[in-house]
Amino acid sequence: MSAAGVTTLSPLEDQLTLVPQCLFAAQPLDSILIFLAVPGMPLVPMRVLDSESVASVKLRIQRFRGFVATKQRLVFGGHDLTRNNSRVRDYGLADGNVLHLVVRLDEFRAITIETANGKKFKFQVESGHKVGYLKNKIAAETGEEIESLKDQKLVLGDEELEDHQLITDIAKKDDAVLHMFVREPAKVRTQKIDKETVLTVVTPGDEGNIHIDALNNTEHGHAPVEPIIVNRSVKLSPAIMQMISATIAGLENGYFPVMSAEGSGGVYFMKDQSGESNIAVFKPIDEEPMAENNPRGLPLSVDGEGLKRGTRVGEGALREVAAYVLDHPNDECRSEDGTGFSGVPPTALVRSFHMRKELKIGSLQIFVENQGSCEDMGPQAFPVKEVQKIAVLDIRLANADRHAGNILVCQDGDHVQLVPIDHGYCFPEKFEDCTFEWLYWPQARQPFGAETLAYIKLLDAGKDIALLKFHGWELSSQCARVLHVSTMLLKKGAERGLTPYDIGSIMCREMVNKESEIEALIEEAEDSILPETSDKTFLETVSEIMDRHLDNLL
Repeated sequence: MSAAGVTTLSPLEDQLTLVPQCLFAAQPLDSILIFLAVPGMPLVPMRVLDSESVASVKLRIQRFRGFVATKQRLVFGGHDLTRNNSRVRDYGLADGNVLHLVVRLDEFRAITIETANGKKFKFQVESGHKVGYLKNKIAAETGEEIESLKDQKLVLGDEELEDHQLITDIAKKDDAVLHMFVREPAKVRTQKIDKETVLTVVTPGDEGNIHIDALNNTEHGHAPVEPIIVNRSVKLSPAIMQMISATIAGLENGYFPVMSAEGSGGVYFMKDQSGESNIAVFKPIDEEPMAENNPRGLPLSVDGEGLKRGTRVGEGALREVAAYVLDHPNDECRSEDGTGFSGVPPTALVRSFHMRKELKIGSLQIFVENQGSCEDMGPQAFPVKEVQKIAVLDIRLANADRHAGNILVCQDGDHVQLVPIDHGYCFPEKFEDCTFEWLYWPQARQPFGAETLAYIKLLDAGKDIALLKFHGWELSSQCARVLHVSTMLLKKGAERGLTPYDIGSIMCREMVNKESEIEALIEEAEDSILPETSDKTFLETVSEIMDRHLDNLL
């Protein structure tokens, strides 16, 4: 091909002119030239074979760019390339297209700080922490007052570092050495404004430009974090109230949100009042993947659809909360930690006034101490019941993003518990992107236990939809239809003795461009009824066709 072959893609014209001619000459006829977009780097040209799989492309990126394949997330046209065994061509990639790479960074960096008087401090710091956090760590080590940190500066090479900079941006590798110096002391005075104590910092030579920061964190007349409750009849659980209270205490002590190195959207760890432990995870809706303030470099959605087909940008927080609400307990009471049958951590919709000094709305979820994710270890040691409780949740909610990285492993002695997180892609409008990684684990081929079967028997999609409405979210007709069908499939399959693998295989596509069995079943039902037929009649038709299909499997 030649540069003229992609003249319609004007944003790439300049990049194409820079591509070495050897990339265009003598290439296999079944190959395409795409561009890899990595945040903070120019577009990288990449030749991809027609037969090449997503997994193969990830391995090539690992080989030549150093990003570990399991830490990569590839996005094209606003959608995830989640099926590693599928060809990239099946996702519609063509010459000149841009493929976005989101990388999950290493969790920790080794940082050494040398002071002017020769003292050295060495810390293992999460990549998502900021420079200001390092100054707090120094204060904790030396016993200095927090206020004095404004008089200190950290320098890497010849560059003075700002407090808001992320560790991952300044320390590209372990053992980075930062130098700490003391500025000319600032003049500090306090005053009263509207009965609020404020601190005024006047930097040397800048007395005419005063910066004022409120200390008591009640700006706008609100608490730092407030739950959003649409229906006053909704009572928040003690676990959620305790989470919000602890989050507020951390903020009021000056421990601001720390951005996680993981995820394709804005994910922030909220600290407790000591600043030493994470208490919650906050996900603002305006920083979701493909939202206007997404910090990971993903493009803005052009039609409002999210990374997963059938989801909408800006609804991820609602889906996170809904997954918790519908994770019913075994009986009428939730466990002491506030969780239900599948163990979704307590989650609430909140507004926060401490994200860059502006209002942020998003989901707040209790942080779960863990020994890693299922991605970090093989599934052989996971209890069957623990895997299957997550399978029940994912099938019910038609989860479009269940991978090993969003199942946490918690271990106390010999007791292993799996905790499902990241439910922003549940409740889709269609089944096209349903993905269950547990489908390939041996536990999924075991029959459901008696307790799980009893739980499944009590599920009722109609009541679930009414419960979500009671909590303030009325599902669209398409999402409600999917929830009805997925719950129906789970109940009918369990009654017939099918395993999670059997049921999950009906819901998930084997290949990108080949519809799943549940999609074919729905199409058959739609072809059997007249247009404008009621949802009740449609679901009755689906039920009859599903019965025949499942009976044939047996």
